[in-house]
Amino acid sequence: MLEFKDVLLEDKEWVDQILSKRKYLSCEYCFGNHFIWKNAYKIQIAKINEFYVVLLHDDERGTSFLYPAGSGDIKPVIEALEDYCKEQDIALKMHSASREDTEQLEELFPDKFEFASDRDNSDYIYTVDSLTNLAGKKLHGKRNHIKRFKENNWKFETITKDNFEECLAMNKEWCKINDCGRDEQLKNECCAIKQSFKYFDELEFFGGLIKIDDKVVAYTIAERINDDVVVVHLEKAFSSIQGAYPAINREFVANMCQSYKYVNREEDLGVEGLRKAKLSYRPAIILEKFSVKIKE
Repeated sequence: MLEFKDVLLEDKEWVDQILSKRKYLSCEYCFGNHFIWKNAYKIQIAKINEFYVVLLHDDERGTSFLYPAGSGDIKPVIEALEDYCKEQDIALKMHSASREDTEQLEELFPDKFEFASDRDNSDYIYTVDSLTNLAGKKLHGKRNHIKRFKENNWKFETITKDNFEECLAMNKEWCKINDCGRDEQLKNECCAIKQSFKYFDELEFFGGLIKIDDKVVAYTIAERINDDVVVVHLEKAFSSIQGAYPAINREFVANMCQSYKYVNREEDLGVEGLRKAKLSYRPAIILEKFSVKIKE
């Protein structure tokens, strides 16, 4: 019988080994993502042959599997998940499948599954060059905001153990301003942030911060997906400071991502303001994802 287990740091080695066999673009195909959000989404994992399988539960999707990651024959993996769901008396549902994944499923299991585009969970992916240079008329506003921000007495620093506490203090102040205690999503994010700093080195995270007058006003935490892609998991800035968000976005990429081709800034979750903000940076790719379920 297939058994799922809680996500532990010791799982990182085998998970990374499986994920490294394909050049994923999606923010969901990296170990750190699952580790820091494991409590919020009740994430559990399993290994089936040479595939990494992730089971999660949230209010939006209910119980759902991340489309299996790995190499080799995926058919027995899907069949194992189907058997598991029958044993648990739950419907087999998967999420974050690519168009190529849906085509593969249709070929292996003709007319068995139905697919739905999941726009709210599509990733926004930008070129490093675009986020660094912000060239062109359409990004003129971003350049202006950063110009105003740089009128302050500011500096950029790499995140290290020496400034963890300063970032956490900034986050505590940010949460007070934004009333995190009353928002379930922000409470979950706060937990993810604490996990990120607690296991920063073990998860191989990296990031940067910006200070004004020696006080942290913005920071970013990211993870390498592969040699081409880095994913930004967390970004915080004081919105009352003009240009703080565009500045940390630009400075982090300019200082710490030049060896990569793309930056994945994750999804918008259907939040109108977030979608507008992510589109305003002119993504090179809006990574299409599909939900999958067995036809009734």
